[in-house]
Amino acid sequence: MLIDSHCHLDFEALADDIDGVLARAEAAGVSGMVTISTLVEKFSTYTAIAERYANVWCSVGTHPHNADKELHVQVDELVRLSAHPRCVAIGEAGLDYFYDNAPREAQATGLRRHIAAARITGLPLVIHSRQADEDMATILEEETKQGAFPFVLHCFTAGQELARRALALDGYISFSGIITFKNAEEIRDVAKFVPADRYLIETDAPYLAPIPHRGQPNEPSFVRHTAEKLAEVRGIGLEQLGRETTANFARLFAKTGLA
Repeated sequence: MLIDSHCHLDFEALADDIDGVLARAEAAGVSGMVTISTLVEKFSTYTAIAERYANVWCSVGTHPHNADKELHVQVDELVRLSAHPRCVAIGEAGLDYFYDNAPREAQATGLRRHIAAARITGLPLVIHSRQADEDMATILEEETKQGAFPFVLHCFTAGQELARRALALDGYISFSGIITFKNAEEIRDVAKFVPADRYLIETDAPYLAPIPHRGQPNEPSFVRHTAEKLAEVRGIGLEQLGRETTANFARLFAKTGLA
């Protein structure tokens, strides 16, 4: 059994064929998924999808690309919305210095608000981090001193230092189809040392389709290719990887009731 811990079913490439997407996922052995929020203002869209399908959950949060558009969203609003029975996580929030689509100060402000919401609710924070390793590690360490909170570094593309500092804070690390890419050796090196109880798999669909589907819209069924490559990298069988990642997902996303 595999679970896609991070996808975007509301995005155009998937939204018009969600029934088909879920049918193909089931055929590939993918038993559940979380459709992740990028704008709080679209929360009703995410909950509508999650309410329709028993094996789909959602989150609430503002992607760092949109941080300056939702600076009005305060901690209490995130907490209030997260009480929805199908909402199992906060985010995705974080820092993206590759695109810099929002001012970095706005990204940091949004991230800290989402951390506060995760701390209050106990729901995991889904973190987006791209080319912001030092600032991300610093914020996570500073905020943990104010009180621990559960989190996952989704679609991990950073270096070993951020991985080790996040793991030291009891964070989780999620691997996407990037791990199948030819030039992803550094990420595969990280995948080798992440503890068995601290890693997840995801698609980030419709982006980042793994080999052999490069160039196509990604979808949850393709997480199997990521799982197969990750199992190879870690030197374990696919069945064991499925057990470990599903158990980790159930523990971190405890509100799903899968534990």
